[in-house]
Amino acid sequence: MNLLRSDAYSGGAWVAAGNGGRFTVRNPATGEELAQVADLDAADAQKAIAHAADASHGWRSRTAKERATLMRTWFELIMANQEDLARIMTAEQGKPLAEKASSRARSCPSAA
Repeated sequence: MNLLRSDAYSGGAWVAAGNGGRFTVRNPATGEELAQVADLDAADAQKAIAHAADASHGWRSRTAKERATLMRTWFELIMANQEDLARIMTAEQGKPLAEKASSRARSCPSAA
C-alpha cells in the first residue's frame, strides 16, 4: 500500500495533529491494525478549512481548460493507482477486494 499516509493533508503538506494525537485504524473484518493516523482536533480542522478557502481562490482564477486538465490528470492518477487504492479501501472497510473493484469501476468511468 504505497499510497497509504498516516498524516492529514492540509495546506499543501502532510501534517500531524497539532496536539500530536493519533488513533488506530483497524480492518473491521480481521481487527488487524492498519495504521496509526493523525487525530486532528477542532483547531486543526479550522486550519484545514482556512487552507481550503485559500486554495479555492487559486482554483477559481484558473480557466476551465486548466481545471479540466488538472481533473483529467487526477483521473489518470486514480486509474494508474487503482490496485493500491482498492487495497487501502478494502482493508479499512473490511470488504472483499472484488467488491471494491466493481465499485471503483462505477465511480471512475472512462472519460475517453
